[in-house]
Amino acid sequence: MNEIEKGEIEIPSELTLSWLRDKYAKRELTPQDIAATIVQRSLEDAAMHIWITPPSLELMQPYLDGLDKIAMADAPLWGIPFAIKDNIDLAGVPTTAGCAEYAYMPSEHAGVVERLIAAGAIPVGKTNLDQFATGLVGARSPYGDTHNALRPELISGGSSSGSAVSVARGQAVFSLGTDTAGSGRVPAALNRLVGYKPSLGAWPTKGVVPACASLDCVTVFAHSLEDALAVDQVARGVHAEDPWSRNVTRGASSLPGKVLLPEGALDFYGPFAAEYQAAWEAAVAALKKMNPDLSIEYVDVTLFAQAAAILYEGPWVAERWAALGSFIETHPGIAYPVTEQILRSGAAVEYDAASVFTAMHKLQQFKLEARKLLKGAVLVMPTCGGTWSREQVLTDPISTNRDMGRYTNHCNLLDLCAVAVPAGDAEGRTPFGITFFGLAEEEEMICGAAEQFVGGLVGFVASEVVSETASGAARESAASERATTLVAVCGLHMRGYPLEKQMLGCGARFIREDETAAAYSLVKLPTTPAKPGLIKQQQGGSAIRLEIWEMPLEAFGGFAAAIPAPLGIGKVELRDGTEVPGFVCEAYAAAGAEDVTSLGGWRQVVPL
Repeated sequence: MNEIEKGEIEIPSELTLSWLRDKYAKRELTPQDIAATIVQRSLEDAAMHIWITPPSLELMQPYLDGLDKIAMADAPLWGIPFAIKDNIDLAGVPTTAGCAEYAYMPSEHAGVVERLIAAGAIPVGKTNLDQFATGLVGARSPYGDTHNALRPELISGGSSSGSAVSVARGQAVFSLGTDTAGSGRVPAALNRLVGYKPSLGAWPTKGVVPACASLDCVTVFAHSLEDALAVDQVARGVHAEDPWSRNVTRGASSLPGKVLLPEGALDFYGPFAAEYQAAWEAAVAALKKMNPDLSIEYVDVTLFAQAAAILYEGPWVAERWAALGSFIETHPGIAYPVTEQILRSGAAVEYDAASVFTAMHKLQQFKLEARKLLKGAVLVMPTCGGTWSREQVLTDPISTNRDMGRYTNHCNLLDLCAVAVPAGDAEGRTPFGITFFGLAEEEEMICGAAEQFVGGLVGFVASEVVSETASGAARESAASERATTLVAVCGLHMRGYPLEKQMLGCGARFIREDETAAAYSLVKLPTTPAKPGLIKQQQGGSAIRLEIWEMPLEAFGGFAAAIPAPLGIGKVELRDGTEVPGFVCEAYAAAGAEDVTSLGGWRQVVPL
């Protein structure tokens, strides 16, 4: 490295555009360093089935070398790594659409990929997907079902499953998905991301394997709306060789005249239905408080459900058959079974020309009604009304998938734009999200409303509603008003480990990943299960990665009292010099323990 020894910069688990550009500008990191980190992370997560063509230095090197010819000041995405859903072409890398027998080798980039690379972005690999972009669960791929980024037993969402999880797991700053019925939004909600779906035709779809060509959109996943809109700024615009491309501008973010909410009770489903409903109610409460001058109005959303039904319960499914039917007919039994079943339904005799026109005319009326309703307004719905375990989806692939599209399927049929944003958690490590919908020519309104919601959400949901863990009942909490303390945890109480449930049971919430000052050793205690011991050194020592949680003081005393020796709660010095209460170990225990300091943290000692 140029000015510091490699390894002194801690690369965060969530990569963002602003953080990377800052490190590049200060010459503290290089794109080559980030590329190597991404390759390593992808290897560590190989069992999660994120990739079809995984990240490799061989794939990335030509693009890294190309940065020498581009001035960082002139390239808004200079050195920014991104992932590509494997139904979008990257020249010289096979496009499979989730089916090896369908694969072909593109000689040129898809239109949107070409624009991103020209702006300095670095493609890192091709991600897994529900085969032929047919599904919303992420479990319909012969390359394996992609695991949720936060809870591996749950679905990732689809069809852009790998794209979302690659960002959530720190293997890309942003990723490209596609969205016909919600595939650019559902995985965002389930993995705590922003999913931006521009208006139809705003981004080129040239070089995209069609699902329903008249409805397909390329979309972006990122950790923030700011990053998503930076990508939109590069990707947007008419493409001369794309017949579906059109000129749709996005102005500066602005607030709508009013926010529309669904009238009456909504449907929630899956094993966390009650928690999702509580999270939706908390989000509605936050929406009502985000701007006193913004009008909130409840409206009948029946027309959106009726429009959504046309997509899979009407002749529009024949458009999928038109795109892929010849391949399925000449390769019977090759496609993923449930995918082939859905595609073949498009060849049903009832979907004749007359039925297509009947549906088109009905949809045109729905579009008119939607335009009247949404003019100058945005509609807010849950992105998903629930989620499922991967096992539940594999057992019942049709109805579970149908539920996931309940609040998304209408969007492209009605020519709407949408942005899905996080809205707290339904329960521990089970994200909840909402979507802002607007008219195609009013994209700036969904951006303005989403920005204000996200900006005002921090602390609000926690202060109003905290989800109960496994019981399914929601309880009110004054978390932001009552006394709390930060707690540093370095082992079995971290996210994903067996004792995380103790943290959640005490009403604690995860704040951030961090590390200690370079003054500690870490030992592996000879217990069952093995536990970490964090010991401060009088001289020397290393930085140890850990997590910072916030816990109500009323629960902290009992929690600390239950910790068995040689462990206990003491003051842990963090890398910024501050001290917080956290797990420490008595020095005598080091004598009979394995020193694992060199590994840098418990996740490297006992990987999940």
